[in-house]
Amino acid sequence: MNLLIVAPCLLSPFYVYRGPKEKEYLTARELRKLIGELGEEWQVLAYPCPEFELIGWPRPPMGRESFERLGMRERVQVVADFIGRILTEEKPERVIFIGVKGSPTCGVFHTTSNDPDSFDYGLIPAFFYMDKEKRLEESRKIIERFSFEVKEGPGLLFEELMERFPEAEFLEFDKDDVEESVERLRKALKS
Repeated sequence: MNLLIVAPCLLSPFYVYRGPKEKEYLTARELRKLIGELGEEWQVLAYPCPEFELIGWPRPPMGRESFERLGMRERVQVVADFIGRILTEEKPERVIFIGVKGSPTCGVFHTTSNDPDSFDYGLIPAFFYMDKEKRLEESRKIIERFSFEVKEGPGLLFEELMERFPEAEFLEFDKDDVEESVERLRKALKS
């Protein structure tokens, strides 16, 4: 057996912090098509979303540092333990992790960063009561207001996963380049 371990927001766009936009729907649709092409030798695991587990949904955009301040390291440990248990029990021959470019938790080679001292944590409960249109509008403002940056390096979960499971393969899905991301994954699955 081979195991494809996928960030849950790539399969179900509703986990995305602010709610789905067109690129999330497209990502989920194309990735599900590709998974449907897999042979019997592959199994798929969508792990629990660490951001949802920590804060719930919907939530404002936050950088890696703000999540860390809120206790994400502990949440990441729980998710990594879950994945580790599955790998230990099932003993897959091959493991491919798929993370999300720019995610503060599930970024593989790129993560979102912000200054945790200047972030307004009061936005977390306020965001819960906004309708989708308002959340989309406010998300853009929050990203600009708090100077979010995409930086090289893994998100909090993938940092832990890469440390624990160095023999696995790690791919980063870019929702702004779905076609290339799907093709890169297709090649990895066939190699």
